[in-house]
Amino acid sequence: MTDSNFAHIREVAYQRTGIVLGDHKREMVYSRLARRCRALGASNFDEYIRILEMSDGDELSHFVNSITTNLTSFFREQHHFEFLLETVLPDVFEANTASRRVRIWSAGCSTGEEPYSIAITLHKFLQKNAVRYRSWDVKILATDLDSNVLAHGKRGVYHISGSDGLSTEDRREYFDELDQGNNHELIAKDKIRNMITFNRLNLLHKWPMKGQFDVIFCRNVVIYFDKSTQKVLFDRYANVLKDPGYLMIGHSENLHRVTDRFKALGGTRYKKIS
Repeated sequence: MTDSNFAHIREVAYQRTGIVLGDHKREMVYSRLARRCRALGASNFDEYIRILEMSDGDELSHFVNSITTNLTSFFREQHHFEFLLETVLPDVFEANTASRRVRIWSAGCSTGEEPYSIAITLHKFLQKNAVRYRSWDVKILATDLDSNVLAHGKRGVYHISGSDGLSTEDRREYFDELDQGNNHELIAKDKIRNMITFNRLNLLHKWPMKGQFDVIFCRNVVIYFDKSTQKVLFDRYANVLKDPGYLMIGHSENLHRVTDRFKALGGTRYKKIS
Protein backbone atom coordinates (compact mmCIF):
# COMPACT_ATOMS: atom_id res chain seq x y z
CA MET A 1 0.00 0.00 0.00
CA THR A 2 1.63 3.24 -1.16
CA ASP A 3 1.21 6.61 0.53
CA SER A 4 -0.99 7.62 -2.39
CA ASN A 5 -3.16 4.51 -1.96
CA PHE A 6 -3.64 5.18 1.74
CA ALA A 7 -4.44 8.85 1.12
CA HIS A 8 -7.08 7.85 -1.45
CA ILE A 9 -8.61 5.26 0.88
CA ARG A 10 -8.70 7.82 3.72
CA GLU A 11 -10.53 10.25 1.47
CA VAL A 12 -13.12 7.66 0.41
CA ALA A 13 -13.68 6.66 4.04
CA TYR A 14 -14.15 10.28 5.14
CA GLN A 15 -16.40 11.31 2.25
CA ARG A 16 -18.64 8.25 2.45
CA THR A 17 -18.78 7.62 6.23
CA GLY A 18 -17.23 10.55 8.09
CA ILE A 19 -14.66 8.18 9.59
CA VAL A 20 -11.20 9.69 9.98
CA LEU A 21 -8.44 7.14 9.40
CA GLY A 22 -5.33 8.42 11.14
CA ASP A 23 -1.82 7.30 10.26
CA HIS A 24 -1.92 4.87 13.19
CA LYS A 25 -4.72 2.99 11.38
CA ARG A 26 -2.62 2.27 8.31
CA GLU A 27 -1.59 -1.27 9.27
CA MET A 28 -5.18 -2.15 10.22
CA VAL A 29 -6.45 -0.79 6.90
CA TYR A 30 -3.76 -2.66 4.99
CA SER A 31 -4.55 -5.95 6.73
CA ARG A 32 -8.30 -5.74 6.23
CA LEU A 33 -8.32 -4.44 2.68
CA ALA A 34 -5.67 -6.96 1.63
CA ARG A 35 -8.36 -9.59 2.27
CA ARG A 36 -10.69 -7.72 -0.08
CA CYS A 37 -7.91 -7.64 -2.73
CA ARG A 38 -7.55 -11.42 -2.44
CA ALA A 39 -11.31 -11.95 -2.57
CA LEU A 40 -11.61 -9.83 -5.71
CA GLY A 41 -8.44 -11.11 -7.37
CA ALA A 42 -6.90 -7.63 -7.31
CA SER A 43 -3.10 -7.84 -7.60
CA ASN A 44 -2.42 -4.52 -5.85
CA PHE A 45 -4.15 -1.57 -4.18
CA ASP A 46 -4.19 0.52 -7.36
CA GLU A 47 -6.39 -2.16 -8.89
CA TYR A 48 -8.52 -2.42 -5.76
CA ILE A 49 -9.15 1.34 -5.73
CA ARG A 50 -10.25 1.19 -9.40
CA ILE A 51 -12.71 -1.59 -8.50
CA LEU A 52 -13.98 0.44 -5.54
CA GLU A 53 -14.55 3.52 -7.70
CA MET A 54 -16.37 1.51 -10.39
CA SER A 55 -18.52 -0.42 -7.91
CA ASP A 56 -22.30 0.00 -8.00
CA GLY A 57 -22.34 -0.12 -4.21
CA ASP A 58 -21.54 -3.72 -3.33
CA GLU A 59 -17.81 -3.22 -2.87
CA LEU A 60 -18.37 0.04 -1.03
CA SER A 61 -20.42 -1.93 1.49
CA HIS A 62 -17.60 -4.47 1.87
CA PHE A 63 -15.13 -1.58 2.18
CA VAL A 64 -17.11 0.04 5.00
CA ASN A 65 -17.52 -3.28 6.79
CA SER A 66 -13.76 -3.81 6.56
CA ILE A 67 -12.61 -0.49 7.98
CA THR A 68 -15.07 -0.23 10.87
CA THR A 69 -14.06 -1.63 14.23
CA ASN A 70 -16.67 -3.43 16.34
CA LEU A 71 -15.65 -3.93 19.95
CA THR A 72 -18.56 -4.43 22.32
CA SER A 73 -19.91 -6.56 25.15
CA PHE A 74 -23.04 -7.01 27.22
CA PHE A 75 -23.51 -4.22 29.79
CA ARG A 76 -20.29 -2.52 28.77
CA GLU A 77 -19.89 0.58 30.97
CA GLN A 78 -22.31 -0.82 33.52
CA HIS A 79 -22.98 2.58 35.13
CA HIS A 80 -24.95 3.65 32.04
CA PHE A 81 -27.43 0.81 32.51
CA GLU A 82 -27.75 1.41 36.25
CA PHE A 83 -28.50 5.07 35.46
CA LEU A 84 -30.96 4.01 32.78
CA LEU A 85 -32.85 1.77 35.21
CA GLU A 86 -32.80 4.00 38.27
CA THR A 87 -33.10 7.52 36.83
CA VAL A 88 -33.76 7.73 33.10
CA LEU A 89 -36.61 5.29 32.67
CA PRO A 90 -38.65 6.59 35.62
CA ASP A 91 -38.19 10.12 34.21
CA VAL A 92 -39.11 9.39 30.58
CA PHE A 93 -42.02 7.09 31.41
CA GLU A 94 -43.48 9.78 33.67
CA ALA A 95 -43.02 12.36 30.91
CA ASN A 96 -44.79 10.13 28.36
CA THR A 97 -47.88 9.29 30.38
CA ALA A 98 -50.15 10.85 27.76
CA SER A 99 -48.69 9.11 24.71
CA ARG A 100 -47.76 5.83 26.47
CA ARG A 101 -44.85 5.60 24.03
CA VAL A 102 -41.08 5.31 24.68
CA ARG A 103 -38.31 5.12 22.07
CA ILE A 104 -34.61 4.37 22.62
CA TRP A 105 -31.94 4.48 19.92
CA SER A 106 -28.71 2.46 19.99
CA ALA A 107 -26.66 4.32 17.36
CA GLY A 108 -23.63 2.27 16.36
CA CYS A 109 -25.02 -0.94 17.85
CA SER A 110 -22.30 -3.24 16.47
CA THR A 111 -23.18 -6.94 16.97
CA GLY A 112 -26.14 -6.16 19.23
CA GLU A 113 -24.88 -6.57 22.77
CA GLU A 114 -25.73 -2.94 23.58
CA PRO A 115 -29.39 -2.98 22.40
CA TYR A 116 -29.95 -6.36 24.08
CA SER A 117 -28.53 -4.92 27.31
CA ILE A 118 -30.93 -1.98 26.94
CA ALA A 119 -33.81 -4.40 26.30
CA ILE A 120 -32.98 -6.42 29.42
CA THR A 121 -32.91 -3.21 31.47
CA LEU A 122 -36.22 -2.11 29.98
CA HIS A 123 -37.80 -5.48 30.65
CA LYS A 124 -36.73 -5.35 34.31
CA PHE A 125 -38.20 -1.86 34.68
CA LEU A 126 -41.48 -2.88 33.06
CA GLN A 127 -41.72 -6.00 35.22
CA LYS A 128 -41.23 -3.91 38.35
CA ASN A 129 -43.89 -1.45 37.18
CA ALA A 130 -46.19 -3.90 35.42
CA VAL A 131 -49.47 -2.43 36.64
CA ARG A 132 -48.62 1.18 35.91
CA TYR A 133 -47.04 0.71 32.48
CA ARG A 134 -48.94 -2.26 31.07
CA SER A 135 -49.48 -2.20 27.28
CA TRP A 136 -47.17 0.72 26.59
CA ASP A 137 -45.55 1.07 23.16
CA VAL A 138 -41.86 0.62 23.99
CA LYS A 139 -39.27 0.00 21.27
CA ILE A 140 -35.53 0.11 20.66
CA LEU A 141 -33.98 1.09 17.33
CA ALA A 142 -30.52 -0.40 16.74
CA THR A 143 -28.51 0.95 13.81
CA ASP A 144 -25.02 0.49 12.41
CA LEU A 145 -23.12 1.17 9.22
CA ASP A 146 -21.75 -2.39 9.05
CA SER A 147 -24.24 -4.84 7.50
CA ASN A 148 -22.35 -7.86 8.84
CA VAL A 149 -22.64 -6.88 12.50
CA LEU A 150 -26.30 -5.97 12.01
CA ALA A 151 -27.00 -9.48 10.71
CA HIS A 152 -25.31 -10.85 13.84
CA GLY A 153 -27.49 -8.66 16.05
CA LYS A 154 -30.67 -9.68 14.25
CA ARG A 155 -29.84 -13.36 14.83
CA GLY A 156 -29.34 -12.71 18.53
CA VAL A 157 -26.99 -15.67 18.89
CA TYR A 158 -23.81 -15.26 20.96
CA HIS A 159 -21.03 -17.62 21.94
CA ILE A 160 -20.85 -18.31 25.66
CA SER A 161 -17.30 -16.93 25.74
CA GLY A 162 -18.66 -13.44 25.00
CA SER A 163 -21.23 -13.39 27.78
CA ASP A 164 -19.06 -12.18 30.67
CA GLY A 165 -21.17 -9.05 31.14
CA LEU A 166 -24.30 -11.09 31.80
CA SER A 167 -25.15 -12.26 35.28
CA THR A 168 -26.16 -15.88 35.78
CA GLU A 169 -29.72 -14.69 36.44
CA ASP A 170 -29.85 -12.64 33.24
CA ARG A 171 -28.50 -15.51 31.16
CA ARG A 172 -31.19 -17.79 32.54
CA GLU A 173 -33.98 -15.23 32.26
CA TYR A 174 -33.29 -13.73 28.85
CA PHE A 175 -31.44 -16.36 26.81
CA ASP A 176 -31.88 -19.96 25.78
CA GLU A 177 -28.69 -22.01 25.92
CA LEU A 178 -27.62 -24.39 23.18
CA ASP A 179 -24.76 -26.64 24.21
CA GLN A 180 -23.24 -28.65 21.37
CA GLY A 181 -19.86 -29.57 22.76
CA ASN A 182 -17.45 -26.79 21.86
CA ASN A 183 -20.27 -24.73 20.35
CA HIS A 184 -22.00 -23.41 23.46
CA GLU A 185 -24.30 -20.56 22.41
CA LEU A 186 -26.80 -18.17 23.94
CA ILE A 187 -29.93 -17.31 21.95
CA ALA A 188 -31.88 -14.18 22.87
CA LYS A 189 -35.45 -14.90 23.91
CA ASP A 190 -38.34 -13.26 22.10
CA LYS A 191 -39.27 -11.08 25.08
CA ILE A 192 -36.15 -8.97 24.48
CA ARG A 193 -35.61 -9.70 20.78
CA ASN A 194 -39.07 -8.36 19.90
CA MET A 195 -38.28 -5.01 21.51
CA ILE A 196 -35.49 -4.30 19.00
CA THR A 197 -35.50 -3.31 15.33
CA PHE A 198 -32.12 -3.53 13.56
CA ASN A 199 -31.55 -1.25 10.56
CA ARG A 200 -28.52 -0.17 8.55
CA LEU A 201 -27.86 3.56 8.79
CA ASN A 202 -25.08 5.97 7.92
CA LEU A 203 -25.21 8.57 10.70
CA LEU A 204 -24.00 11.29 8.34
CA HIS A 205 -26.75 10.75 5.78
CA LYS A 206 -30.44 11.59 5.99
CA TRP A 207 -32.23 9.82 8.84
CA PRO A 208 -35.53 8.16 7.87
CA MET A 209 -36.93 8.14 11.43
CA LYS A 210 -39.93 10.45 11.82
CA GLY A 211 -40.56 10.32 15.58
CA GLN A 212 -38.41 11.59 18.43
CA PHE A 213 -36.41 9.58 20.94
CA ASP A 214 -36.31 9.59 24.71
CA VAL A 215 -32.80 8.15 25.01
CA ILE A 216 -29.87 7.81 22.62
CA PHE A 217 -26.85 5.59 23.18
CA CYS A 218 -23.98 6.62 20.91
CA ARG A 219 -20.94 5.14 22.61
CA ASN A 220 -17.45 4.85 21.17
CA VAL A 221 -18.66 6.02 17.78
CA VAL A 222 -17.67 9.70 17.47
CA ILE A 223 -14.03 8.91 18.29
CA TYR A 224 -13.77 8.07 14.57
CA PHE A 225 -15.05 11.53 13.51
CA ASP A 226 -13.34 14.92 13.45
CA LYS A 227 -14.65 17.79 15.61
CA SER A 228 -16.65 19.44 12.85
CA THR A 229 -18.47 16.19 12.11
CA GLN A 230 -19.08 15.62 15.83
CA LYS A 231 -20.65 19.09 16.15
CA VAL A 232 -23.09 18.33 13.34
CA LEU A 233 -23.94 14.89 14.70
CA PHE A 234 -24.61 15.96 18.29
CA ASP A 235 -26.73 18.86 17.07
CA ARG A 236 -28.82 16.37 15.09
CA TYR A 237 -29.10 14.14 18.16
CA ALA A 238 -30.41 17.07 20.18
CA ASN A 239 -32.96 17.78 17.45
CA VAL A 240 -34.43 14.27 17.59
CA LEU A 241 -34.41 13.96 21.38
CA LYS A 242 -37.51 14.79 23.39
CA ASP A 243 -37.41 16.98 26.47
CA PRO A 244 -36.48 15.36 28.81
CA GLY A 245 -34.06 13.42 26.63
CA TYR A 246 -30.87 11.62 27.57
CA LEU A 247 -27.64 10.87 25.72
CA MET A 248 -25.00 8.28 26.66
CA ILE A 249 -21.55 8.45 25.05
CA GLY A 250 -18.36 6.40 25.40
CA HIS A 251 -15.90 6.62 28.28
CA SER A 252 -13.21 8.18 26.08
CA GLU A 253 -15.56 10.80 24.58
CA ASN A 254 -16.89 14.14 25.80
CA LEU A 255 -18.98 17.05 24.56
CA HIS A 256 -16.65 19.82 25.74
CA ARG A 257 -16.40 22.48 23.01
CA VAL A 258 -18.50 20.28 20.75
CA THR A 259 -22.06 21.28 21.74
CA ASP A 260 -23.83 23.35 24.40
CA ARG A 261 -27.18 21.61 24.01
CA PHE A 262 -26.61 19.03 26.73
CA LYS A 263 -25.99 19.20 30.47
CA ALA A 264 -23.26 16.89 31.77
CA LEU A 265 -24.50 14.54 34.50
CA GLY A 266 -21.15 12.81 35.10
CA GLY A 267 -19.95 9.44 33.88
CA THR A 268 -20.43 10.40 30.18
CA ARG A 269 -24.16 10.80 30.80
CA TYR A 270 -25.94 13.87 29.45
CA LYS A 271 -29.40 15.46 29.49
CA LYS A 272 -30.77 17.66 26.71
CA ILE A 273 -31.22 21.29 27.71
CA SER A 274 -32.08 22.92 24.39
